[in-house]
Amino acid sequence: MQYIEIKSSLVPLDLLLEADPSEASISKYLTDSWCFAAMASERVVAACLVKALSNDVAEIFNISVYPEFQGQGVGSELLKTVVSQLPAKGIKRVELGTGTFGYQLTFYQRLGFRVDSIVKDYFLRNYPDPIFENGIQHKDMLRLSLQL
Repeated sequence: MQYIEIKSSLVPLDLLLEADPSEASISKYLTDSWCFAAMASERVVAACLVKALSNDVAEIFNISVYPEFQGQGVGSELLKTVVSQLPAKGIKRVELGTGTFGYQLTFYQRLGFRVDSIVKDYFLRNYPDPIFENGIQHKDMLRLSLQL
């Protein structure tokens, strides 16, 4: 597996939809994002889209792994690569938003991200269809951050 930065236009939409079910949402952050990818035999199998919010703060908007590559450490290695390369771009703090429960939360916490705040009703206000995980509807968003 190779972990590299690529043009965001090279990431398949179906891969990004694995992590964000809204094409409209994806189109808002896809432009002007840095894109890091896990490549297997020249195929993008995982991607992480990061956008600068200021000179020294960036936000991870999407990190997704095709199902057949999940559970193999690909996402963790990709996120570690992203975190290690962002300081060279002047980034000192990385932020992201995720659900208040589920595997995504523990995924980020294992890599050092900490909870900053809660955005009440985020998923209810920003997605036309309900998002369920393990039979529970996502309603609120946790904002997490990591100092680099």
